[in-house]
Amino acid sequence: MANGESEKKMRRKRKTNPQLDKLIDDLNRNARESSAPIWRDIAKRLERPRRNYAEVNLSRINRYSNANDTLLVPGKVLSAGAIDKPVTVAALGFSKSAYEKISNGGKCIRIEELIKANPKGSGVKIIV
Repeated sequence: MANGESEKKMRRKRKTNPQLDKLIDDLNRNARESSAPIWRDIAKRLERPRRNYAEVNLSRINRYSNANDTLLVPGKVLSAGAIDKPVTVAALGFSKSAYEKISNGGKCIRIEELIKANPKGSGVKIIV
């Protein structure tokens, strides 16, 4: 470059949480290997600051889901509201009471488990 300027490359700033950092790397790798853009979208959402993560209440999950749906929340699931359908919810975290309410009829899993079970990401709804 002219005048001694150096070319800067844009690099992803690493998270201080090693599990979250590994999850983001796994999402990006799976997006490349499986040609599944859903995982790249989730990785980009999780690269944002934590204060911008989704906080989704059960009432929203109940409103926008059908029975036996697979839902992904790139953040935390909170317990306000009720859920009356059996759904599978994958999220970064669950409140204790939200976990109990969903587990009565449905299933709560981690995002890593959803990637292993469904590498293509087909049939997964993102709820934010």
